Amino acid sequence: METLQTLGIALGLASLAGLNLYLTVFVTGLSIQQQWIDVSQTHPDLAILGHPAIIAVSGVLYFLEFFADKIPWVDSLWDVVHTVIRPVGGAFLAIRVLGNPDPVFDVIVALLAGSATLLTHGVKAGTRLVANHSPEPFSNIALSVGEDVTVLGGLALIKYDPALAFVVFLLASLAILYFGPKLFRALKVQSYLMFKKVFNPAADPFEGELSKALPYPLEIALHSANLGHGNIVWTASCISGPSHNISNNVFGCLVASQNDPRKLAFVAKRMFGNFTGEIDLTTYKVAHESKFLSENVVFYSLERKPKYVFVFHRGQSAMVKAMVASLQQRLQPTPVAVAVS
Repeated sequence: METLQTLGIALGLASLAGLNLYLTVFVTGLSIQQQWIDVSQTHPDLAILGHPAIIAVSGVLYFLEFFADKIPWVDSLWDVVHTVIRPVGGAFLAIRVLGNPDPVFDVIVALLAGSATLLTHGVKAGTRLVANHSPEPFSNIALSVGEDVTVLGGLALIKYDPALAFVVFLLASLAILYFGPKLFRALKVQSYLMFKKVFNPAADPFEGELSKALPYPLEIALHSANLGHGNIVWTASCISGPSHNISNNVFGCLVASQNDPRKLAFVAKRMFGNFTGEIDLTTYKVAHESKFLSENVVFYSLERKPKYVFVFHRGQSAMVKAMVASLQQRLQPTPVAVAVS
């Protein structure tokens, strides 16, 4: 039980450091200095955090982070800088908790604690980058306050029940590993869109005609699914957005064929095989939305059917407009023939 409690404190502090290292150190150090907690017998090496200099420096750094963490894009830049700092800090806290003089054991603990810190840091940084897609400060402020409350709550749990803190840490880690791939895809997409906006601000050359070319792996996938291979009208490289039966944040291609003007195909190359899906746009309309980082094509229906969203980077604006014009023509209602008696 004692080992479980020690691991709960060590890995708990390391995990909380991934959310806010300076707040974790400041509150822990202040608690030790004010004797709200007594570590002299259980974890004497952790008492160093109660030194006035450490409390002062961590307090000043937390003061800076308190404001930087609530400004869109500044928070993401701050997270990039702390990608190394937080795991190192988390490893240091864990080693201080265990206080084992064995260098080999110290290295093992440092690796585990650093990984735990990096895991929570990755979730924090990825969530912030996704939130920054909408350049309003309210979501950033809410996330920042929520993270600080989580740190304070986690420290309180570590103080009163370290064993329970260890169980909570394990459950949180499993949840992160489960939802991590989705967050990673979102982070990859946001990084790509941001890169394109910063380093490719001018529009990509567009000659007025949509491409009919398709990368060969996607062409094979389209042919295998029998979705209009050989009758391609145009293709458009894009990213899948929130949709009914298509995974979110997947890089692929929209394909229009001559088979049925009211149907499109979305093909993508995935890690464990290709994905091919057909989209029936009967009763749907198409709209073009310009966002801060992207040009979005939205398919919606007034009959409360699921909405489809596909994302393009800002440099593809001219191509997106041409594609939307083509889609509007394809989705026009078919004239009903009237019999003449």
